[in-house]
Amino acid sequence: MANDALDVEKKLLEKQEKLEAEKEKLDKEKEEYREKLQKVAHLSQEEAKKALLEETEKSEAASVAKFIRQSEEEAKRTADKKAQEVLVEAMRHGAINYVAEFTVSIVRVSDEEMKGRIIGKEGRNIRAFEQATGVDIDLDEEGIIRLSSFDSVRREIARRALEVLLKDTRIQPFRIEEVVAQTKQEVEKVMLQEGENLAHEVSVFNLPVDLLKMLGRFKFRTSYGQNLVTHSLEVTKIATALASEVGADVNVAKLGALFHDIGKVVEGEGSHVKLGVELLKRYNMPEAIINCVAEHHEDKPFSSVESVLVHIADQVSGGRPGARYEDVENYAKRLKEMEDMAKSYEGVEDAYAFEAGRELRVIINPGILDDAQTTIIAKKLRDDISQRLAIPGEVKVTAIREFRAVVGETLAA
Repeated sequence: MANDALDVEKKLLEKQEKLEAEKEKLDKEKEEYREKLQKVAHLSQEEAKKALLEETEKSEAASVAKFIRQSEEEAKRTADKKAQEVLVEAMRHGAINYVAEFTVSIVRVSDEEMKGRIIGKEGRNIRAFEQATGVDIDLDEEGIIRLSSFDSVRREIARRALEVLLKDTRIQPFRIEEVVAQTKQEVEKVMLQEGENLAHEVSVFNLPVDLLKMLGRFKFRTSYGQNLVTHSLEVTKIATALASEVGADVNVAKLGALFHDIGKVVEGEGSHVKLGVELLKRYNMPEAIINCVAEHHEDKPFSSVESVLVHIADQVSGGRPGARYEDVENYAKRLKEMEDMAKSYEGVEDAYAFEAGRELRVIINPGILDDAQTTIIAKKLRDDISQRLAIPGEVKVTAIREFRAVVGETLAA
């Protein structure tokens, strides 16, 4: 048995050696064959592989091109449909109640005799009210008092003040000024609350108080007849929905949309885009948000997807039927230019445009200008307005110079 096992093992070793020898012989022949092919084709192994790939590409080029064209056409069809779905869904998120803006507020009166008290002896009360608030009062229609002004903040102050005065038995110039001053402070608080409401509506929290007050001014400001609260809310919801759909930064798009028109409530020289950017820089807002504001009217090339989305949302909101009326914006702009022109003169404390820009009332500082200088200022203003502004018809300039000495509760004029 032991001899048989040794014989088997010996035979196996011999077969293994024989197989290894044959393998070495095949490897040698394979290498010789490769060298002969390279000599015949004048190509290395890498060059031959490259040539084979190139030949394959040429033979399959038509099929590949056809596949690419079909893929592109399918992508275009899908992209158009998807874009429609995204925009429709974004607009659905942005759909809010729309209220038309006017330049007139109405206060209802139950007793027509109250109108006589509002007018006062020789019209002194109504003059004091119009001077303190900068609004026009119309008492012609029975049962109501119309307050007219392009500035909705002034109009709101006048409405609230008038409602207080109608409940008060003491209607006189001094009391009117006191109530108007108190009402201005109340409206400031209202604007803070409105700013918080707007920010919370779009889930934005922990903004600086001053920025919230600026947002609250949107309630009393229109853009081409479109209320800024309504417009900003709409733009923010649309931009947020678009950013979510396309995978952009939702927070940047949301804040960029919320603040895109904030420059319209900032006092200063320049476009609302420039004023808005400067304001946000003062509060150290992130650059990505500032860029959304700076680029939403394409004043600068778009720097991010979020900027493009804010621009699109603004266009969708402002472009829908019935959203805007350019005449209202031009009207408000013209009247503000008249007032700013008057305020630029030395000695002018304040100015109010009335009667659709046909009358300008100027409040003079009696400590700076005397009666003669007041008359000269009024004439200069009239001529300046006629030359620089396209105001139809004749403009009436009324310059008011009044000296007062107040001692305790006694008023001497």
